[in-house]
Amino acid sequence: MGIREKFAERFPVADVRPVATPTIPGPAGAPTGKPIASPIRLRRLPVERQWPAWFIVAFQATILLVGIGAWETGAKLGWIDAFFWSRPSAIFATMLTFFTAGDAMTDIGFTFRAAIIGFVLGTSAGTALGLSFWWSRNYAMLAQPYIVCFESIPKLALAPLIILVFGVGLSSKIAIGVALTVVVSTLTTFSGVKSVDRDLERLMYSLGASRWQVFCKVVVPSVLPWGISVLRVNIGLALTGAIVGEFIASQHGLGRAILYAGQTYEIALVWVAVLVLSMLSIAMYLGVSRLETVLMRHIKR
Repeated sequence: MGIREKFAERFPVADVRPVATPTIPGPAGAPTGKPIASPIRLRRLPVERQWPAWFIVAFQATILLVGIGAWETGAKLGWIDAFFWSRPSAIFATMLTFFTAGDAMTDIGFTFRAAIIGFVLGTSAGTALGLSFWWSRNYAMLAQPYIVCFESIPKLALAPLIILVFGVGLSSKIAIGVALTVVVSTLTTFSGVKSVDRDLERLMYSLGASRWQVFCKVVVPSVLPWGISVLRVNIGLALTGAIVGEFIASQHGLGRAILYAGQTYEIALVWVAVLVLSMLSIAMYLGVSRLETVLMRHIKR
């Protein structure tokens, strides 16, 4: 008995008959045609079913209500220290007092004006400074180290000096907001300037365009998405500048209210001021989103 017979006897296998490959019949007289390629099973892209808007809003509201209820229940049962964390019922009562008998509108208006003016001035100045680097590469190389150095400095550490120079009024809070937003806008816009298509600039020059025309028709539209992307970041920075300035020295503002409440252990008032700040930031965010929509529509045109 040979090796094959011994192997077959020890390891028997099923009788598998080869399946003939289907072929395309060739012309008359031809022995065979071309084999037909086996069909390929196409996979569909995974598509997630989008929830309705009302369901998302209802789900979000449910999460919020459950969280508030758990907080209130935990504070009443002693699981949460109400002295340090307060409770939603006390926060609601303090909010009613804050808006009816306190200086709520004065404080909100003060903080809102400081944040908005600092946001507009810092973003505008930073965008203009970043765009100016396109006109001269030597000027950009000279100014860039100073801008990077100023960016690395913790601007909030300069807040007491700014308060001394500009006083305890609104101007010092605006100055802090400008210091926080101007450098971010400058560096972001400068990155956009460096990414402008040089071939498109050469094409414009070859067609007889002036530098001003190239700047308006090529550079500004190319850099505009970069400027839009920094707007949402500057919202938080401008609010931070206003609140920190009010922490240090101020006669009005939500920051002053938070500092006073923390010193007197009125934790509910701290939460009220934080909630009002959140509503203020949401309003600014919605305004910036609307501005972004308008500017992006202008870019597409």
